[in-house]
Amino acid sequence: MSNPLLMADADRQREGGADRPVVDVAVGVLIRPDGHFLLTSRPEGKVYAGYWEFPGGKLEADESVEQALARELHEELGISIGRTVRWKEQLVDYPHALVRLNFCKVHEWEGPLQMREGQSFAWQCLPVQVMPVLPGTVPVLQWFAQEQGFQGATYSVA
Repeated sequence: MSNPLLMADADRQREGGADRPVVDVAVGVLIRPDGHFLLTSRPEGKVYAGYWEFPGGKLEADESVEQALARELHEELGISIGRTVRWKEQLVDYPHALVRLNFCKVHEWEGPLQMREGQSFAWQCLPVQVMPVLPGTVPVLQWFAQEQGFQGATYSVA
């Protein structure tokens, strides 16, 4: 389920040195019945502001991935999610943090999308039409392309 380390912005210095702690993040890959998936933009004031990503956030103490995902999607998007399926993990070495992304597929949710952090959203399919894409999002697009046998899209890490 885990994949090799992904280096984002490899030419930039890492904060905190070689012994940085791993930050666990729950990430929701919301998929509609027609196969389109939800991407949201990172709001102003956050690292990589304006980049497109799958929504989610950091796990709090004693919180499972599923609990964090439910909390984060409610806080960010105003929705309540149904059953989630743990899908894949990706360790990403960003200049500001070492992050373990815990991707979960979400096919069921209730409520209209509310962009509570001032972010934008877009329902996408391959190839995605929004740019730039956050480095930690790139593997998911590649996994979708593999699952769908899609040959037309290539994605790279910034």
